[in-house]
Amino acid sequence: MSTPMRLLHTSDWHLGRSFHRENLLDAQSRVLDHLVETIHTEGVDVVVVAGDLYDRALPPVDAVRLFDRTLARIHATGARAVLISGNHDSMARMSFATELIDASGVHMRSSMEGVGAPVVIDDEHGPVAFYGIPYLEPEIARHHWHLTERGHPAALGHAMDLVREDLAGRPGTRSVVLSHAFVTGGEPSDSERDISVGGASHVPRSLYDGVDYAALGHLHGRQTLSEAVRYSGSPLAYSFSEEDQVKGYWIVDLDASGLAGAEFVRAPVPRALARIRGRIEDLLNEPGWERFTGHWLQITLTDPRRPAQPMDRLRERFPHALVLDFAPEGGGPERRPVTTKIAGRDERAVVADFVEWARGAPVSEEESALVDTAVEKIRLQEGGH
Repeated sequence: MSTPMRLLHTSDWHLGRSFHRENLLDAQSRVLDHLVETIHTEGVDVVVVAGDLYDRALPPVDAVRLFDRTLARIHATGARAVLISGNHDSMARMSFATELIDASGVHMRSSMEGVGAPVVIDDEHGPVAFYGIPYLEPEIARHHWHLTERGHPAALGHAMDLVREDLAGRPGTRSVVLSHAFVTGGEPSDSERDISVGGASHVPRSLYDGVDYAALGHLHGRQTLSEAVRYSGSPLAYSFSEEDQVKGYWIVDLDASGLAGAEFVRAPVPRALARIRGRIEDLLNEPGWERFTGHWLQITLTDPRRPAQPMDRLRERFPHALVLDFAPEGGGPERRPVTTKIAGRDERAVVADFVEWARGAPVSEEESALVDTAVEKIRLQEGGH
């Protein structure tokens, strides 16, 4: 019985990223541990990583070490790896020493010069050509290839023309394209960087017609645009808009005729996240909210008036609360414009009026005492000059 070539499709690792100032390196390390375990358990032959390996062009040292360690572990499994740079990565830096690294079976494709030149990997059914198309900045690509049209569709369309031209000279060869782009029909999240600068941000799915599998990166939710065109999504959630997304990677099989099937493997969730809302006393006291005490939280308070020290109080019950918003029921108290002249008025009265206008409630006795102290200190300093 013949054995298909098995791929693991992943993308958007964003190593070095933080989540509302929370360091994610440990969480990313745990997910990549699982990815390596999946390579073992699923018998993966080739790992394809479709861009945004790092979160920024100059990643922190710890992120580089994690990336280096992960590539070494992938290599140790016996699997090959093909990777491309994304819009968060530095194309020039990621293309360093690629010929030398190729010898290890890890193939980084991060230059326009390499588009259309595949990594060819053989199995019992023959060759499979892996074409890496890194994220293409439209204006840079236009000048490099002397294109007459602007925008992402023109740049990626030309890249795919180069792929098809090469593939036409390889009859019977199966093909996989790695591409980092926003394909029409994909659903974005809040955590993706806008790539609309330089022309239209979307490219049509039809650009990938004619290849056996297109492994996409950029959008952070797993998505199936067609059987042969898929986003793996990021292996971790990077915004609260991703709270309902299932994270992981695609396991893709290629048999003698091409795509034979794809199955999604879930990644572990180091810490769940959620968005909750309600009045502060309800959130602090009602038993139903207890299940969120271990989550990273975005909390929206609906109290008619802004409570005092809300985040400190909320973190006593929800220690991982990260974001606090206010959406008063009924729109909250009327916000009157500050039109009163302040010339000649006591500073304490001006501050008190501002606080009441800003939050819809008068200053407390404790706050008033703090204002008195601050005003006296200012007057003493002014009197000393």
